[in-house]
Amino acid sequence: MKKRSSKTVVLYLAVGFGAGLGALLRFWCGLAVAGLVESGLWTTAFVNISGSFAIVFFAAIVGPDGRWPVGSVGRQFVMGGVCGGFTTFSAMSLDTLLLILRGEPLRAIFYLLTVVILSLAAGWMGHLLARATQD
Repeated sequence: MKKRSSKTVVLYLAVGFGAGLGALLRFWCGLAVAGLVESGLWTTAFVNISGSFAIVFFAAIVGPDGRWPVGSVGRQFVMGGVCGGFTTFSAMSLDTLLLILRGEPLRAIFYLLTVVILSLAAGWMGHLLARATQD
């Protein structure tokens, strides 16, 4: 078995701890949003939309032309770990499938399209905000 370098171990730990933090943030956001809306569907939607904003904003602000110099471990901690643990594509897929199985295909299509479109819009806003902070 190949021995891992200390840099590789640090990267794995950064992603793992980031994912744990992202999962906790997702859980807390779910609790907060669930208190505001009646459907658990929209807690997943909120997490995916805000996560799209966060990952694109971060990618833009730490990119080659970005304002914040962040190394590969920091990028992976936030993008692969925190954002990966925070967003919930699999949960969104489950929510959509459950709507279909309950005989609500139009609601499923509306939900899926709304989340995807708003996630892309949030990502675009994150990109624009990150670029605006660099001027």
